[in-house]
Parts: sequence; structure tokens; C-alpha cells
Amino acid sequence: MRTFKHLAFVLCASIGVSGFAQKMPAIKQTSFKKDTVSIVKFGAVSDGIFLNTKSINDAINQVNANGGGVVKIPRGFWLTGPIVLKSNVNLYLETDAFLQFTNDFNQYKIIETNWEGLGAFRNESPIYAKNQTNIAITGGGVIDGWGDAWRYVKKSKLTESQWKNKIASGGVLSDDKKSWFPSEKFAVGAKTKNAGVIADGATYEKALAYKDFLRPNLIVLEKCSQILLEGVTFQNSAAWNVHPLMSDNIVIRKLKIKNPWYAQNGDGLDLESCSSVLIEDTYFDVGDDAICIKSGRNEEGRKRGMPTQNVLVRNCVVYQAHGGFVVGSEMSGGARNIHVENCTFIGTDIGIRFKTTRGRGGIVENITLNNINMKDIPGEAILFDMYYEAVDPVPQNGEKRQPPKVEYKAVDETTPQFRNISINNVVVSGAHKGIFLRGVPEMSVKNIKMENITIQAEQGIDCQEAENISFKNVNIFATSKDAPVYILNSKNISFNGLNYNKTPLLMDIQGGRSKNVTINKADTKNADKTFEAAYGADSKVITIK
Repeated sequence: MRTFKHLAFVLCASIGVSGFAQKMPAIKQTSFKKDTVSIVKFGAVSDGIFLNTKSINDAINQVNANGGGVVKIPRGFWLTGPIVLKSNVNLYLETDAFLQFTNDFNQYKIIETNWEGLGAFRNESPIYAKNQTNIAITGGGVIDGWGDAWRYVKKSKLTESQWKNKIASGGVLSDDKKSWFPSEKFAVGAKTKNAGVIADGATYEKALAYKDFLRPNLIVLEKCSQILLEGVTFQNSAAWNVHPLMSDNIVIRKLKIKNPWYAQNGDGLDLESCSSVLIEDTYFDVGDDAICIKSGRNEEGRKRGMPTQNVLVRNCVVYQAHGGFVVGSEMSGGARNIHVENCTFIGTDIGIRFKTTRGRGGIVENITLNNINMKDIPGEAILFDMYYEAVDPVPQNGEKRQPPKVEYKAVDETTPQFRNISINNVVVSGAHKGIFLRGVPEMSVKNIKMENITIQAEQGIDCQEAENISFKNVNIFATSKDAPVYILNSKNISFNGLNYNKTPLLMDIQGGRSKNVTINKADTKNADKTFEAAYGADSKVITIK
């Protein structure tokens, strides 16, 4: 068995738009003794029936007590309950090892933990570690959370035949008959406001009444340091899949992270309040956001005050997901110094997704994305939205949504911010909308640079409540009859090199707070009319060079 040591790296890149350079600190490496024990030595049985919880945990505990080493899960089908990782232990799955977590909910205790950025009671995660150092899960096997037993399913996300089969499998229907719940306890939780959230009055005793509703994340690594996840497949999680929480010095490499597309809260990777992280060569195909940056929600997240920072993401591929690379919406502790490069998003609802809402607070800044490919994006290719609501990013057939109510509010600690973000070298083949930036009246999306962008989409660029936005060498080929560029109450918007389809109107500018829009090196002859200024916008707002 080899010793697992991984290259520390330093990211020396210009991050953000201010011209400053940030050096990423070297990641502390994992290192394990070669001593290896098999779970078979502790009585584990590979038949998919025998519950191996004690055998696996006994093996981990002994290796930890002996100073560390490798716990081997051989090829075979291993059924188990929750596993607790310990310091200096590498849980190694041989190729063709299948680790199946049980669908017996009674095997999972209710514990006090964290859910979507808030302190909460939940069922313990199938794999969990807290306050541990130098831990790993490696190899070539599969880890399955049996998520279908836990999750509710919306009727709108299944075919008629699938829906009938789901009902026939047991469980109960919601009152409106539009959702399937796995049990009566789950239905109770679905009707309980903020079920499990401690700040809203949840207790252990109350949580017992709706235990099945409190779906666990597949793997939670809380307040740990020196983490390696490499080579394995994490799939079929009850809620989020991989969740490092308040941890540091993390390497995530060559994973496959999978969930059904209809999996509610079926995120791939949620990196929450973590620092010094490398994510590379990893494949995602999930039911919610894929690569997601978080740092706590609202007052609790601000009080925690732990931004996710110093992160490098590279060479990843995302298939089905709500978003390919995502920041938010629980980003109240902030996010900064993050670099994403050489990634491909195929069929994700949104490609690059920054989302937040009033009440979150937090500053998201100094983020770069470079060399990103996208294909067949049903929603926006690039999105900044400060009016996030917890709904699917793409409306279902026949679903009607009202635009948010626009009103000015005072700036305070609850006001979120997106600023100093650079997106370069992006190619998009097929999207509903190319670029959408939407701040709130009191806090614009600020200081965004986009350079060398080529997008084929139905609609082009939409800037609302944005400030200091620079577009350089941007090609927008939109099929809609609307103007390819729409600007509302935004200022200091510059286009230097803009190509577009022949169109009756190039730029539609609206709102009395729109100011200083400049166009340079654009073939304005390709538009019958260069711009229109309306609804309070002055015709002097635009300068054409």
C-alpha cells in the first residue's frame, strides 16, 4: 500500500479586478503509515445483508489508536450504518468495493449539527468526522447513501409511469398530491416551519416526531484539517453529497459525485467556511448545485465569521446540476480569493451562478474564472442575482413567476455584496440568456470584468442595478428579437469590442439611475439603431467611440 502524499501548491494569480496579486498558502499534505488492516479482520461480511457498522468502526478506532494507517474495504458489497472517521486514518476502497449505507432510519441518531448554514438537529451523516486531523477516503470504490429512501419527490419531475411506481412503493402524498413523502414522519416535518432549526425552537424531543424529514448529508467533515478525498464515487445522497464544514487544508481529486437529477437538495460539493482547498479532475452529475461555495446563513453565518477562501478549482466537468460553479446563497460569512479554471458545464440549469438575497450580508470578492466551456444551458450562462428565492432556477412547464418587488432599503450588516470578480475566456453554445447581473437598489453588483466571451443564446446581456462593469471582446449572438444588450439603473458600463447579430436595436437603456455607458470598437452599423433611452434614462447616458 503506498503512502498518500500530495503536492502542496501555491496559486500566484491576479485575483479580482484591482490588479493585486494573492498568493495561496501551501496546503498541508496528508500522510499515512503503510500499516493496513482489512475490515474483514473485524468480522465484516460482504453479502449486502449483514450490517457491518461495528466492524468498520472498530477497524477505524484500532488504526487510530495505533497511530494511524489504512483501513481497507475490499471488493464486494458491504452494507453498513454510520461511520465515524478518526485522525490519521485513510479509509481505502478497493476497485469494485461497494459501500452501501442502510435505509433503516433507526440506525441514524439525531444529533445537533448544521443544515444550510444554521444550527439544527439532523440525522447523523453516513460518514462523519469532527475535530480530526489527517484523514482520507481514497481508492476506486463506490459509496452510496441510499438517498432514494430519504428524499421526497415532486410529481412534476417524474414521468407518469415513474410517479405511479413511486406511489405503489409506499409512503404518503402531500395534501396537494403533488409530492411524494417516504413516511408519515416525513410529512409531519414537511408541515413544520423550519423543522429542526434550533434558533426557531427545535429540540431533540420535537425532532423525534419528524425524524425522517431530517435528511443527512452523505459525508460531513466538520472542523477538520488535512483532508484528502480521491478516486472514489460518492452517490445517491439523502441531501447534500460532500460537505466539508469549517475545515482547512483540503484536497478533492478525481472523484465522481452523482445524484439523480430530480434529487431535492442533491448538491454535489458544498464547501462551507473552509480555507486552503484544491478541487481538481472531478466529475459531477447531480440534482442541485454542483461546486458550491458557502459560509453560513444570515446572522449565524455573520457571527461565525468564517469565509470560504483560498480555493483553486480546476479541470472539472459538470453535467446535470442547478449550477456548475456556484457561490451562495448561504454566504453570510463571505467568500474570497477563489480561482476556477479549465472547467466544462454541460446541461447545467445555470453555468456560473452567484446568488444571494437581502438578510444574508457577507462579502463575495476577489474571484476569477478562466477558460470555461458551456453547452446547452437552459437558464443563464453567467448569473449574478441578489434576489435569490429558494426555487428551481428554471421554471417548470406552465409555472408563472412574478418579478421581485423593487424597493430601496438602508445598507446595513444584512446587505450582501458581490464585487471584484473577473470572468475570462468563456465559450457558451446554447443558453436561454447569456449574462444576467441584478443587484438591489442600495447595493449594486460591482466591479465585474468579463473578457473574451463568446455566447450563443436566445437573449444577450441584461444588467440591472450594476456598477463598474467592463465587457472586453464580447461576442453575443442572440436569436431573440429584443436588443442584445439591456441596461436598467446601472452606471459605468463599458463595452470594448462588441460583436453581435444584425438587430433592429443594439442597446435598450432604461431607468433614471443609468449613467455613463460607453461603446468602443463595436460595429454599430450592424444595428438599425444603436440605442434607445427610456423610462427616465437620458439620451446623453451613452458615449460611442
